[in-house]
Amino acid sequence: MKFKLASILLMVVLLIGMIAAVSCTTETTTTAPMTTVAPTTTVAPTTTAVPKPANPEIIMASTTSTRDSTLMDTLIPIFQQKTGYTVKPVYVGTGAAITMGQQGNADVVLVHSPVLEMPFMQSSAGINRKLVMHNYFLIVGPPSDPAGIKGTANATDAFQKIANAKATFYSRGDNSGTDTMDKSLFKQIGISVSDNSSSNPSWYKEGGTGTGMLDLLRIASEKNAYTLTDYATYVMNLNSKVFTLDVMVQGDPALINIYHVIQVNPAKFPNVNAEGAKAFSDFMVSADTQAIIAKFGIDKYGKPVFIADAGKTEASLGSY
Repeated sequence: MKFKLASILLMVVLLIGMIAAVSCTTETTTTAPMTTVAPTTTVAPTTTAVPKPANPEIIMASTTSTRDSTLMDTLIPIFQQKTGYTVKPVYVGTGAAITMGQQGNADVVLVHSPVLEMPFMQSSAGINRKLVMHNYFLIVGPPSDPAGIKGTANATDAFQKIANAKATFYSRGDNSGTDTMDKSLFKQIGISVSDNSSSNPSWYKEGGTGTGMLDLLRIASEKNAYTLTDYATYVMNLNSKVFTLDVMVQGDPALINIYHVIQVNPAKFPNVNAEGAKAFSDFMVSADTQAIIAKFGIDKYGKPVFIADAGKTEASLGSY
C-alpha cells in the first residue's frame, strides 16, 4: 500500500516538472496592433479658368508706332491671357486705321491723330473715345545737320530753316498721325504740302503709302534727310543700326503726340465684335495696364517711353 502511494506521488512530481519545463522553454510572442496608413492625396493648385468668349477674335487697327515701339508685344499677351480673347492686330497709319473703322472692318482702333479722330467720332462710326497715353514727336536729321536746326526751341522755326535751306525732308505721305503733324507744322509757316501732290516742294519727299515709321527712319538716314518721328519708335530702335539720325528738336509742346482707344460703333456696324472691343478698350485704361505703360522703357532708357493718361483730360497733359 505504502509502495503504491509512493509511486503515485513520484508520478505527480514528474508531471509537475515536465509542465514547468515546457513553460520555461516556450517563447512569448507579442504582436503589435495593426495600424492603417491613409493614402496620400495630392491636391492640384486651384486655378481660375478664363471662360472663352462667344466671339473670341478682335480686329485691332493701330498705328505702326505701337508695334515698332514693342508696346503691343507686351500688352496683347496679357490682355489675351486675362480675357480669353485673341487679338488680330493690323498696323497701319492712323488714317488707314480710322478708315478701317469707318468701313466696319475693325472692332477697335488705337490711334494718335486728334485731327483725324474727331471726324470719325462725329460720323458716329466711333464711340467711347478714351485717352490712353502720350509722348512727343521729335525732329531728327543727319548728324551733319545741313539746315542748322539742332537745338531750335520751336518746331515751326526748325521747319522754316529746313525750307529756307531746301534740305531734304522725308514725310510718311500716308495720312498717318505723324504725316498729318508734319503737314500741319509746314502749313503754319505758309508751306502747303499734301500727299502725292505734284505741287510739293522738290525737297519735300514722301516715303510712300504703307511705309511704317521705322522704315521711314531708315530711308531718311540713307538719304541724309530730316524727318518727323514719334519718340517711342525712335528711342526703342536707336541701337538697332537701322538708321543713323540725331535728335534735332524736342520738347516743344506743339509736338505732343496723344493716343486714344476708340470702339467701332456696333449700332452702325452690327457685325463688329462689340463685347471684344469694349473689353480691349477697358483693358487699355485699366489701372494695371496703365501701370505697365507708365514703367515701359524705364529699365532701358531711364524714363518711360509713354506717359500713362487714363482718367486725365487732354488739357491737363504736361510736358514730357
